[in-house]
Amino acid sequence: MSKTVVAAALGECVHVAGVMNFLRLAESAGWKTVFLGPAVSVEEVIEAAKREKADLVGVSYRLTPETGERLLGEFAEAASELYERGVRFAFGGTPPVVERVEKLGFFERTFDGGENVEAVISYLKGDQAQAGREAAYPQSAVERIKWKSPYPILRHHFGLPTMEESIKGIEKIAEAQALDVISLGTDQDAQENFYHPERQDPRRKGAGGVPVRSEDDYRALYEASRRGNYPLLRTYSGTDDFIKLAEMYARTINIAWCAIPLFWFNQMDGRGPWDLEGSIREHQSVMKWYGEHDIPVELNEPHHWGMRDASDVVFVVAAYLSAYNARAFGVKDYIAQLMFNSPPGLSDAMDLAKMLAVIKMIAPLENKNFKIWKQTRIGLLSHPLNPHAARGHLAAATYLQMALKPDIYHIVGHTEAHHAATADDVIETSQIVRRAIDNAMGAPDMTADPKVQARVQQLVEESAQLLNQIRAQADSSDDPLTDPAALAGAVTSGLMDAPQLRNNKFALGKVKTRIVDGACVEVS
Repeated sequence: MSKTVVAAALGECVHVAGVMNFLRLAESAGWKTVFLGPAVSVEEVIEAAKREKADLVGVSYRLTPETGERLLGEFAEAASELYERGVRFAFGGTPPVVERVEKLGFFERTFDGGENVEAVISYLKGDQAQAGREAAYPQSAVERIKWKSPYPILRHHFGLPTMEESIKGIEKIAEAQALDVISLGTDQDAQENFYHPERQDPRRKGAGGVPVRSEDDYRALYEASRRGNYPLLRTYSGTDDFIKLAEMYARTINIAWCAIPLFWFNQMDGRGPWDLEGSIREHQSVMKWYGEHDIPVELNEPHHWGMRDASDVVFVVAAYLSAYNARAFGVKDYIAQLMFNSPPGLSDAMDLAKMLAVIKMIAPLENKNFKIWKQTRIGLLSHPLNPHAARGHLAAATYLQMALKPDIYHIVGHTEAHHAATADDVIETSQIVRRAIDNAMGAPDMTADPKVQARVQQLVEESAQLLNQIRAQADSSDDPLTDPAALAGAVTSGLMDAPQLRNNKFALGKVKTRIVDGACVEVS
């Protein structure tokens, strides 16, 4: 049986935005909510609390602190009978009012508007006694998603050129409660040569991320996160020794989920030692390992085609192949990455249509053993260099992506075009994103636009045709969509192609694309 919360703006206060937000979160946390409105008298609140058999009463006051202190004192006296019966009371207002109200000692919890969503959710779900402790924050990706819904959990890439800098940065980010998930960005030698010190190049140490060189390094990074809101850690699958790395990630950082490519991070893009077909087999094997260990998997795949100027159809097909292979190899919780702005230049309408087409294509793959979680993000190459323009792009792009109601929002910091994010950058970026997400909670349904829906249908039809071509090219295979040889053949034959693969020995590289009416299409 759900509990009931009654809430109102008290006295002469007519500001109810905070009250409505509180009740929206309460509803998502399983409460029955009763909104009494603005400028409600003390007597009316007490009467409603009795009538509704309220378990919790929330009142707000955002006017003069002196007046608020007097009014809330009267309220506390009038509500004393309910208080003695065990009814709980919470207050929300401006910091000066909160400061005075707290001295009354009547309210179980006060909110001044500066709290993160997580703090409010934690309170509403009964975790206030655990605040500041690991037990208050779910320590698996799926549980954290469910706990924070309808807001997406937030992740950001982080890794600085030294262990010391990275440890201090993680501590600062965790204390600020800026993220739910810290994505460890490790340097290339860590991804490729962690178990091969003889192949490591000291001159490359720290290039592109934190130079982890031992299991204790990973444990130190994890320990740094054990504070604040206890964010989860995750990282990439690596580009060699995949299973050994997977086992190590599980025992050192309690990896929230792993990012695994399908066609990439090998000789084709210069980021790993495997050839194309061999790397596909290895990636499928590590998907299977994570599935067997009930650890979610993200395939960081379609956007690699988009960043190389592949057509929207190839992007959608890559996304489908990713989900299809994840399910085929036993992944139970699949994180579908939906990177907008890839390539840069796409219109918002056509970008949204492309992501909706992906969702429409992969949704039928869901079953009781295969759950899809949506993760959106800004295009890695789309941030302008000017920091002020980049902040604007970050906020606007975030607002657009909320139309998909993502479970995870992958923040790409506004500094990315200039430098790798510091802890302060991550914290600032988180604040920008949180505000954009809050604003988007009441946004109109942009997915219903007729032009968007027409493009969705077109992409679904053309993507189905391309998938049929891939199947037909390898009709001797039991399942061409999971056969490494057939998948590699789709690339070498040019069925899956991108302009930036020109002169690549694993790809045809002959396709030409262009942005036409906001969409990325093949041109002759």
